Amino acid sequence: MTTVAAYAAPAAKAPLERTTIERRPVGPNDVLIEIKYAGICHSDIHQANEGWGEAIFPMVPGHEIAGVITEVGSAVTKFRAGDRAGVGCFVDSCGTCEACRSGQNQFCQDGVSTYNAIGRDGKPAYGGYSTHIVVDADHTLRIPDSIPLDVAAPLLCAGITLYSPLKRWQAGPGKKVAILGLGGLGHMGVKIAHAMGAEVTVLSQTLRKQEDGLKLGADHYYATSDEDTFKQLAGSLDLIVSTVSAPLDLGAYLSLLKTGGAFVNVGAPEEPNSLNMFGLIGGNKILAGSMIGSIAETQEMLDFCAEHGLGAEIELIRADQINEAYERVLASDVRYRFVIDTATI
Repeated sequence: MTTVAAYAAPAAKAPLERTTIERRPVGPNDVLIEIKYAGICHSDIHQANEGWGEAIFPMVPGHEIAGVITEVGSAVTKFRAGDRAGVGCFVDSCGTCEACRSGQNQFCQDGVSTYNAIGRDGKPAYGGYSTHIVVDADHTLRIPDSIPLDVAAPLLCAGITLYSPLKRWQAGPGKKVAILGLGGLGHMGVKIAHAMGAEVTVLSQTLRKQEDGLKLGADHYYATSDEDTFKQLAGSLDLIVSTVSAPLDLGAYLSLLKTGGAFVNVGAPEEPNSLNMFGLIGGNKILAGSMIGSIAETQEMLDFCAEHGLGAEIELIRADQINEAYERVLASDVRYRFVIDTATI
């Protein structure tokens, strides 16, 4: 075991504090990554606050991890020391269940999340707010050389969370795609949808970020607080990807879709939502969800971002600013992803 520095939440809703944790020895199929940067995802806050249910403490959050491999296990052939590597939302999967066999190991029935989980060794999994992490090589991503590590870190969650549904629902030339919410997730959705060739609309509460949205690649920008928005866009969109982590008037948004259009939710509100089914069945509309992507699809996303020169828009912070950053995320006061410089832990 190796002792490394980290920032952890000692209990639900408690401020994160500097501590030390134990990382397992590097096994034959493992790699040791010196973490350089770790993104702060809204889901880190949900889990540290037990907004999604009972959690495991102390908790070291972080599943947007970018760094450099410093050691490889004896059986590892796909990586070597010095390689740039990333870790996303899960660090293990069984390889034998139906989800794994179908290439969707993010839904493994015996999978292990990067943090707030118990590993196969029976010990808590600790995330990326740390200086080092030991990960199974098959659950490690290769970060292309053309993407700086700091702007690459958020791609490991925010990037794949938007890439997967945009790819699945065939965003591209001739498709009218709306991204609901211009935040840490949404800004990557705009960039990726634009790079795929879609006509991109941002739907946001106000026009406060309109200039940013257009610079990121949006063709149109509308305020959802304006009732005229729903009149102007009625029946015009092929796809809406919602990044909002709060209950919505789903019927109002379904009304914006063309016949057969899809509303895909990637945000995860803590409260339940409701829907009048006539808003769904009228027009053969689709209400769907999407959760990250497989290891293979995540690598595909990273390569796509490298090809198109994409990275997250970030605000780099010191580790002692994490608690302040959490408050600012809750206040929507970040453009558009906080990233921790782990050299400051």
